[in-house]
Amino acid sequence: MWIPGYAGPAPPGFLRFPLDGPCEVTHQGPMSSPLDPLRASGSRLPAHVAAVAAVALSTALGLAFAPRWGTSVVDMLYLPAVLLAAVWGGIRPALLAAGASALAYNYFFTAPRFTLRVDSPNDLVTVVTLFVVAAVTSDLAARMRRQARRAQTEAERNAILAGLAGRLLPCTSEAEVAEAGTREIAALFGCSAVLLIGPDAPRVVASAPTAVRLGPSDANVAARVLGGGGPAGRGLDRAGPTDWQMHPVTSGGATLAVLGLARDDGAPPVRRDQMDLLASLINQIALAMDRARLEEEARDFVRTRERDRIRSALLSSIGRDLTPPLRDIGRAVAAMRRSGSSDRELVTQIGDGAVKLQRYVDTLADLESAEDQQPFEIDGLVIDIVRRTITRDGEAIHLTPKEFAVLAELAKYRGTVLSHGHLLRVVWGPAHEHQIDYLRVAIRAVRQKIERAPSTPRIILNEPAVGYRMVG
Repeated sequence: MWIPGYAGPAPPGFLRFPLDGPCEVTHQGPMSSPLDPLRASGSRLPAHVAAVAAVALSTALGLAFAPRWGTSVVDMLYLPAVLLAAVWGGIRPALLAAGASALAYNYFFTAPRFTLRVDSPNDLVTVVTLFVVAAVTSDLAARMRRQARRAQTEAERNAILAGLAGRLLPCTSEAEVAEAGTREIAALFGCSAVLLIGPDAPRVVASAPTAVRLGPSDANVAARVLGGGGPAGRGLDRAGPTDWQMHPVTSGGATLAVLGLARDDGAPPVRRDQMDLLASLINQIALAMDRARLEEEARDFVRTRERDRIRSALLSSIGRDLTPPLRDIGRAVAAMRRSGSSDRELVTQIGDGAVKLQRYVDTLADLESAEDQQPFEIDGLVIDIVRRTITRDGEAIHLTPKEFAVLAELAKYRGTVLSHGHLLRVVWGPAHEHQIDYLRVAIRAVRQKIERAPSTPRIILNEPAVGYRMVG
């Protein structure tokens, strides 16, 4: 893992997440410490051995100091050993060191020496006090150690999430997000990753580190998860006939895709203590896919508007450039008829052709796309923009001019998200571009009149913080 601001090389087994550049990943070794909250500097056995060794060293120092300075300072020599055991291995090695310290002090420094019997009440109090102080100290040190490790784990987790977000930021399409996300997940967990989309027959859109082909049973499990089920597969509560773990990629309650993970050795690719981190990473991918989808819809909308603008300009040019010559032809035909000096049949043909051509130009000047001209039906609602009529089950629905203008603009670009500013400019004018309350009131009124259940709209949908969309 690479934390922004650190200029040195990445340690072996860590991931480097630069925040710029193309969507790619560099992986150095299998996943290890960034995701293991229980990682320790050594195993449990070396920690206990180190605790006993520290007590032995303190005892040796006490035996060296006692002949010259007495036993009053010896008990203080055991506290560093207990602290070292707590910091090194945690509470259990520290308690072992505390008990060993009390026994060693009793055996070597209290009368009678080299026995575990205590004859003097003062020595008994000293031994008990030493154990209690050592135990309390070890508990405090162990708590500090746990808190430090918890903070370090949280910092590493946040750095991993920030790194993934930075890698997904340059991606401008759902395909790029899928490719980058699967590569990052596969490298991070040291496994194979695959992303599937498609409501009916899930298909693989990205895989890492190599191309992956799923069997029929794997695809069936993915289809169940994509259909709204929770995670399923190896090592999860919902098992299935597959070696993969299938996790839904959801946003706003809708399942966008399924992320599949598997290992070559057949072990679960993600442990239960790593599930929270995986869920956060999947949320990052879902947000990036949503962002890419909205950006693509915005680009489509811009292209549609530009196409309509060019079409309007061409039609206007046709009407402007052809109308005067056609009128001149009409006047010339009339003059030829009055003079009677020309072939009457030829003059009639020329006049009829000019009239017909003028009719075509007039039609083109007012032309709208065939899709906009035809009435269409949504959830039993029939909308005719040309005739400005709206009916449901044969009954007319009456809208105010502003309400109809909002509905007409949404219907013209149905299936595309229209921003608040665009709707306000078109319906209310540029001066009201930021009066979002106007739009919300109009949308609420339209929904009350056209939706079967206005509280759960199915025709005009809200895109939070962006605008509105009519289902297409």
